[in-house]
Amino acid sequence: MRFTRVMNSGVADEPARTLYAQIVAQARRAEFYTACGVPDTLDGRFEMVALHAFLVLHRLKKLDAGALAQALFDTMFMDMDENLREIGVGDLSVGKRVKQMVSAFYGRVAAYETGLAGEAGALEAALARNLYGTVEAGPARLERMAAYLRREALALEAQDATAIASGTVSFGPPPGAGEDRKEMAS
Repeated sequence: MRFTRVMNSGVADEPARTLYAQIVAQARRAEFYTACGVPDTLDGRFEMVALHAFLVLHRLKKLDAGALAQALFDTMFMDMDENLREIGVGDLSVGKRVKQMVSAFYGRVAAYETGLAGEAGALEAALARNLYGTVEAGPARLERMAAYLRREALALEAQDATAIASGTVSFGPPPGAGEDRKEMAS
């Protein structure tokens, strides 16, 4: 199904901002940093936003909603630019840093696409390299985060296409929410 109503310039901006706000809200859930062991750092938070943006963009690709996907991408990296400026990164460095973030994001998209395509261990390896790149995650956390990614990709496929095109998605709970942390650490 083509979403011609979001193909016109500017029409996709509001749904993209709404989608991005939902992505950020999910990425900021404390359980990812506590129960799942994602580093609570700038890098860890970027990785969580990238992971959830990937999920939504993966769905938009299947909906052939290119304008909305581009608007979401643009919204995400405009926000990254603003955040870098707010934390005091110098104006001369911001462009370079955003360019590095865009390149990193494209790498994550490719790795997560390959992982979701079903190659054994590919998704866990991608998560180990990216999401947990600065810490040792352990096999249980990697398996749970991979299962979460697969679950959320399937859940997004089942969500109403018109609702997504208008900027509405919903995510399930993070893995390990309410589970014993000792079990997650193994």
